[in-house]
Amino acid sequence: MTTSTILLIILSLAVAAGLSFYQYFYKAGQRNKIHLWLALLRFVALFGLLLLLINPVVSRKTFETQKTPLAIAVDNSASVTDLKADKTARDLYRELAGNKQLRDKFDIQPYVFADEFEPMTAEGQALDFKGSQTNIDLAAKNLKTLHKNKTFPTVLITDGNQTSGNDYVYGFDPNNKVFPLVLGDTATVMDLRIGQLNVNKYAFHKNKFPVEVFLQYSGNKPLTANFSIAQGGTVYHKQTVAFSSSKRSAVVNVLLPADRTGLQVFKASVASPVQEKNTYNNAKNFAVEVIDQRTEIAIVSTISHPDIGALKRAIESNPQRKVTIVKPQEIKSLSDYNVLVLYQPNPAFKPLLDQNKTAGVNTFVVTGTATDFQFLNLNQNQLVFRMSGQSEDYLPSFESQFNLFALDDIGFDNLPPLQNAFGTVTVNGSTNVLLSSRIRNIATGAPLLAFAENQGKRAAFLLGENSWKWRLQSHVDHQSFEKYDVFIDKIIQFLASNNARKSLVVNHESFYNSGEAIEITAQFFNKNYEFDEKAQLSISLTHKATSQTKHYDLLKTNNAYKVNLDGLAAGQYQFAVRERNSKTTYNGYFEILDFDIEKQFVNPDLGKLQQLATQTQGQVFVPNQLDALVKQLLEDQRYQAVQKAIAKKTPLIEWVWLLVIIAAALATEWFVRKYHGML
Repeated sequence: MTTSTILLIILSLAVAAGLSFYQYFYKAGQRNKIHLWLALLRFVALFGLLLLLINPVVSRKTFETQKTPLAIAVDNSASVTDLKADKTARDLYRELAGNKQLRDKFDIQPYVFADEFEPMTAEGQALDFKGSQTNIDLAAKNLKTLHKNKTFPTVLITDGNQTSGNDYVYGFDPNNKVFPLVLGDTATVMDLRIGQLNVNKYAFHKNKFPVEVFLQYSGNKPLTANFSIAQGGTVYHKQTVAFSSSKRSAVVNVLLPADRTGLQVFKASVASPVQEKNTYNNAKNFAVEVIDQRTEIAIVSTISHPDIGALKRAIESNPQRKVTIVKPQEIKSLSDYNVLVLYQPNPAFKPLLDQNKTAGVNTFVVTGTATDFQFLNLNQNQLVFRMSGQSEDYLPSFESQFNLFALDDIGFDNLPPLQNAFGTVTVNGSTNVLLSSRIRNIATGAPLLAFAENQGKRAAFLLGENSWKWRLQSHVDHQSFEKYDVFIDKIIQFLASNNARKSLVVNHESFYNSGEAIEITAQFFNKNYEFDEKAQLSISLTHKATSQTKHYDLLKTNNAYKVNLDGLAAGQYQFAVRERNSKTTYNGYFEILDFDIEKQFVNPDLGKLQQLATQTQGQVFVPNQLDALVKQLLEDQRYQAVQKAIAKKTPLIEWVWLLVIIAAALATEWFVRKYHGML
């Protein structure tokens, strides 16, 4: 409080006392107890009002002690139970969280992690060890976010076996110590396992498809193992593989025949005469869907352009597609192709287009600066082009209401512009626009990517060249060509089908690996083939072996309905998706292959945990060294409680009680004077 404020308060005391004395003693001429009481009430009211006018600021200082956070992150995945360390994990957590000395020094913050990361709700309550995946890197990222710019230790109670996410060694902050408490027996035992199996999801009938299998061995003695791939009672491949203390891994490459169409399930297994502690990881099921034909696509062009190569690579990223690059006069029979990609048509395309009027092959027209738009106007009626001789750069804008097929925005607004002739493009008939065009930030009202369907014949139009830049930009943004390739594959899939549009369209895989995300998407269209946002979709799911049926509702997203079926047991499932109002039904089938990645381990990953401790200047401990860990945490001088002084300044006008006192004093004075007849 300043000197001037103190002087004003003293002056207020004097003024309030003087006015009270003047009214009830000097002016009244009486000095009994009633006048003394009234003068006191008037003094309180006047002094309170004057204080409010002065409004002094009252300062109050408090002290707060802030302890260093101690993060205790407990692995809640199923692999902890498989290593018979679940009880040990619970005991370690309880001893750490309940240690009085640690509680006095640290702010203990317990967390659990598996495929998700979350705080411990109560003492050991969340520890059920049923997590289907182990993502230690997720725990590292969350801890860095929660305690940004803080110095704190982390006790990591885990077996170190990560099954998803990035390398956790480099996920933790190197400036904050991590103390791994290793769960499981660190003594190396003999184990033979299938580490990884690579195979394509699809194969073509009467062809052969490759299978790549990585075998791993833990042990010190020479060992000869038998590896085989079988389907039912038929063994398709068998060989012996030798291991030793110096050769602990082997890669087996096999070509298997695709003799039967449909979903084919195989089993890869490895065995040895030596008894193993864990035999679950000696076998792995995998499936391949054998299709009896592929989609043939012809990219027709009279010029050379990078777009052609980019389109070919994007289309052929799906093994069901085969692309042939030809000139218009080189096509002998249109019956050999399912889709024609007409790249910058000109009069040389006329014989081909005349032939296609009878063949009815769906087309994908790509225009550019070398396109003859007058010729294009004469040979199609979905779009009308009035173009000049000048060129212009057109940027894409994604139309979220597009509903011909399900497609997510891959970041179209950030893609480079396409080059096309400057002019106007008019849409005729029922043409659906996926991408509209804009020049800089000005919308042109014209399409950039549009689709048309008339009497079962489908066509797509991409109005601009240099789409190869889109594929490169997609790789820059997502470190993969996948999003762009899927975008092109959706276009080809739409064009490759001549079937009439169905009101209920359901997308799903034929098989899933156990533990993978299982998501089924559906779209429902009204009689005008518009996406129905009020549809009520549900799915009934039946396990063929147990006949157990489950029911779920599909939730609406931007342009589709989705249901997540994670956590289903391995086996074959039949399902039906129904729209409740129209009674429309879609029946389907898929299979979940038995594979539990959390059961693949026989030892903790001690080497990785030691690397993490070294990276963060921490130290690895085993369960019987818990006392040593506690001692190190208590003796570390980096982690000291900090006492902070908190000064809180409050203006007197915010004191509600002062207003109450003033009101009470004035009211009491009035009632006393009224009672004694002094009003």
